[in-house]
Amino acid sequence: MARTVGVVSPFSPVPPPPGRQRRIDAWWAARHALRRLPYWLLTRAAVVLAMCTALYLVNGSLIGWVSAYEVLLGIRTPAAASPQWCAWLLSVAGWVAIPAFVGGTVGYLITAQIQAHHARDLDAVLAELRTLSRPPAHAANGLWERPAISLHDL
Repeated sequence: MARTVGVVSPFSPVPPPPGRQRRIDAWWAARHALRRLPYWLLTRAAVVLAMCTALYLVNGSLIGWVSAYEVLLGIRTPAAASPQWCAWLLSVAGWVAIPAFVGGTVGYLITAQIQAHHARDLDAVLAELRTLSRPPAHAANGLWERPAISLHDL
């Protein structure tokens, strides 16, 4: 049977929808289209949070969940825990990694807000002020009278 190229028959089979793995791959490839903060949270911050969560889970199973929580917050010293090696790692994560993560995120959000309010360049603002300070072209002999502004105009 001869195949024709480029001819679509109404009876031709429809390709199946993409599978789950293909959809996940497409979603992960589309992460570059995100803005900076969601991209950072999805890529870099997820690694830090996953490591802190893994440390907490390991410590919770070894020294107990309440003790792990207290070591993480700095309420209890890691020297009082029975396997100290994992308690010290959790303590360092609680004192360094988590505050750095929160501070970095809040700092980025504040910086983004400040930059959104300072979107205009200083040269553009000065050029606009210069054009506003020039007399209009219809002024006679270079003399220009400012129009009187009444309270009703405001």
